[in-house]
Amino acid sequence: MSARPAIHLARAWDGPGAMVGARLLVDRVWPRGVAKDDLRLDAWLRNIAPSSGLRKWFGHDPARWDEFRDRYRAELDRNPDAVAQALDWCRRGPVTLIFGAKDRDRNQAVVLRDYLAGRL
Repeated sequence: MSARPAIHLARAWDGPGAMVGARLLVDRVWPRGVAKDDLRLDAWLRNIAPSSGLRKWFGHDPARWDEFRDRYRAELDRNPDAVAQALDWCRRGPVTLIFGAKDRDRNQAVVLRDYLAGRL
């Protein structure tokens, strides 16, 4: 039995103490009110984030969560280069996927963590 990959999640405002391993921002846009120096990122993986159209359609509406997950997974399936880049980071050791959404349970980083874990 293999261990679950070490893929952690943190909001951009959680601070460095909440981030384990490589720090990967997985938003297409920079989180408001956060200085670039404060995140101390290892990488900003813009291309793995949901498309602007999908992000705007979702609007963090809980009623759209299930369909958002399905649509985002489909986008990830069509984006093998960005997925490969994220998987490379995950294979090197623990990572923290950093996101800017207020909702910790329903955001693209949650979907991405599960998607990547299923491919490791």
